[in-house]
Amino acid sequence: MDKLVRKQVLNTDKYVAGKPISEVKRELGLEEVIKLASNENPIGCSPKVKEAIKSLLDDTSLYPDSGSFELKSSIAKKFNVSNNQIFCGAGSDSLIKVLCNTFLNEGEESIMAEVTFPRYESNTKLMGAECVKIPMKNNGLDIEKMVDAITDKTKIIWFCNPNNPTGNIFTKEELMKVLDRIPSNVIIVMDEAYVEYVESNDFPNSFELLPKYSNMIILRTFSKAYGLASLRCGYGIASEDMVQYINRVVNPFDVSLYAQVGATAAINDDDFLKRVLDTNREGKEYLYKEFKNMGLTYIDTHTNFIMVDLNRDDKPIFDALLKKGIIIRPGFLLGMPNWLRITIGTMEENKKLIQAMRELIK
Repeated sequence: MDKLVRKQVLNTDKYVAGKPISEVKRELGLEEVIKLASNENPIGCSPKVKEAIKSLLDDTSLYPDSGSFELKSSIAKKFNVSNNQIFCGAGSDSLIKVLCNTFLNEGEESIMAEVTFPRYESNTKLMGAECVKIPMKNNGLDIEKMVDAITDKTKIIWFCNPNNPTGNIFTKEELMKVLDRIPSNVIIVMDEAYVEYVESNDFPNSFELLPKYSNMIILRTFSKAYGLASLRCGYGIASEDMVQYINRVVNPFDVSLYAQVGATAAINDDDFLKRVLDTNREGKEYLYKEFKNMGLTYIDTHTNFIMVDLNRDDKPIFDALLKKGIIIRPGFLLGMPNWLRITIGTMEENKKLIQAMRELIK
């Protein structure tokens, strides 16, 4: 069978997602399970999204709008860009693959941080291109060294900001020091999946940079702060010239009818987003305090998850938490052994997590 498969597929590992609640219940015979592994929104989605989706049931037999016109119009209005600058897909995860399919040739290079979202690497490899991984600096992206690594073979450089899984950011000042050193024939991908959670005034405003840097692409998602992970809806913004080529590669019906209408309702509900951010901020401060009390080091986060240093093998703790019905993301799967990535949940979920960790770490 191996002889039938492209060599790039043979050399690519399957992505290991966080365990779903149903699987853990089934495997361990548990009735209650808390999932704090995949950075999902613990309070769900906007009630306006639910109402909008309910209204679509009679249209289930119809194809969605292949151009996602209403959704693009809402995004364009919110960020003051044109519809022609926007492309949509089944989550920003899917769009990472689209970008690799659009721009990467076999033998070209794709630059990324050593510890970052793994889909950059897997999709680069699928195109027969080479991954260039740059070591971390204080558990964050070393964007200067990333730019230093650019060669004549470089086609894409991936800036995950805030970075997943570390949760930290690089600043506008740091970015502006390196942007003009990036050749115009290198695609700059600003992956901002968690941008809604960022409260720092030092965070770069990518939309202000787009007019000057025609080789820049901004990726965002509705899966995190907007709570639409199951609908699979992400979007990108770039120059009109760039987008016309990307849209040739995006599957025409990737964004379902439910996803388009749900995402449109979500992006227009500022009150719900504020509630999400307030809940996340409260949970973050609580977890910071409890981790300090346990003597655990963590990385200050600009997202809805926190990386915690156990200073010991993380796998036994992961397994023990799982048996208690708490799913988190172990660091050994993320390139950070001895760490845990923990999604900030509701206050009730956060307290159950802390109680379980105290019992295990004694």
